[in-house]
Amino acid sequence: QVQLMESGGGFVQAGGSLKLSCTASGNIFGMDVMGWYRQAPGEGRELVAVITSGGGAKYADSVKGRFTISRDNAKKTVFLQMDSLKSEDTAVYYCTAHLRDHMSRWSDYWGQGTQVTVSS
Repeated sequence: QVQLMESGGGFVQAGGSLKLSCTASGNIFGMDVMGWYRQAPGEGRELVAVITSGGGAKYADSVKGRFTISRDNAKKTVFLQMDSLKSEDTAVYYCTAHLRDHMSRWSDYWGQGTQVTVSS
């Protein structure tokens, strides 16, 4: 069974930094795009950043220049370095990955979410 496990969320003051990690485990036979979404209270889920297996990255305009996504394919892990945090970055952050299982089926998987709270 494939699982995504996130870590690194927490409470930080505005201007501070946090680094999120997400590791995939289980019967994984291929990895494609991995990334992060977030959902603030009363809002829909929005894309934060995604990264391809080759390292190409895409960011939401609201986080460009402040957040950096990276991945370690050998460790099946994706990271999100968040700097210069603002109160509007407060949300639950979800990891996602497009993975191939032992039956050669590609599917999108999601983590359980990790809370990031930024105080102003």
